[in-house]
Amino acid sequence: MAKSTFSGPVKSLTGFISAGVGNSVSLTADTSLTVADHAGKILLCNDADGKFTLPSINISVPTDSTDPNQLNNIGASFYFVIETAATDLDILTDGTDKFKGAVMVAVDDGAKKAFVPAASNDVMTMNGSTKGGIVGSVVKVTAVDAVTYLVHDSLLIGSGTIVTPFADA
Repeated sequence: MAKSTFSGPVKSLTGFISAGVGNSVSLTADTSLTVADHAGKILLCNDADGKFTLPSINISVPTDSTDPNQLNNIGASFYFVIETAATDLDILTDGTDKFKGAVMVAVDDGAKKAFVPAASNDVMTMNGSTKGGIVGSVVKVTAVDAVTYLVHDSLLIGSGTIVTPFADA
């Protein structure tokens, strides 16, 4: 099916289904993510020490709001699924954009804690233990304003004494 572009509201009475072979992308090396290739897809993290850089948030207002090539990417979401246990896996912003929201880190003995990033945090690091990143961990981030990626619907599986995965690059 070819790409379709809509310039007005779209309403579906029975919902949209994202499924099929093009709905997931395996990340096996350091990757600079793009909206066109990665947003809205399941990003299968198969690089234990991968560096996955989110695209810069662009809030430009096009002169023609129906232009399908506009660069504004507010609302773009990226859904990471850890398939290979992390050792030093990073989800990074461009350094200007920061994280808000929270991520839960849980261990198999029932301990769990939510971590909220500091205002300056622009990287999430998973180590497969105290910072999460064991196989099955998930992180979702969405561009919500000029410099903010919201971390939501996220659960990192860890071990040992859990600590925050958020830091400054």
